[in-house]
Amino acid sequence: MRIAPIAIALLLLAVTPHVNASIQSPKDVAVVEQSKVAVRPEDLPEPVKSTLASSYSEWKVTSAYLVTRDDNSQYYEINIKRAEETSTLNLDKYGKKVD
Repeated sequence: MRIAPIAIALLLLAVTPHVNASIQSPKDVAVVEQSKVAVRPEDLPEPVKSTLASSYSEWKVTSAYLVTRDDNSQYYEINIKRAEETSTLNLDKYGKKVD
C-alpha cells in the first residue's frame, strides 16, 4: 500500500506537539554599534604617540584601531605588550584615556 505525500504531511501535523513559546528580549540591554579600522602605529595622532611615549615607554604597540561608535564618537584602541604582559588602551585623539 502506498501512502500519498499529502497524507503523510497531515499525519505528521496531527502527531506533532504544538509548542507556544515566545521569545522575549531583555529590555535593559543596550546595543552599541561600532566599526574598527586598523591604523598603523606610526599613523596615530601626535598626542596619542606622545602619551604612549611618556606613560607607556616600556611597552610596544602591537596593533591599533580607530573605533567609531554609532554616535560618531571615536577613539583609538591600542594593544600593547611588555615582555609576556599585554594590555589594551582606549585613547581619544588628544591622548586621553576613554572608557
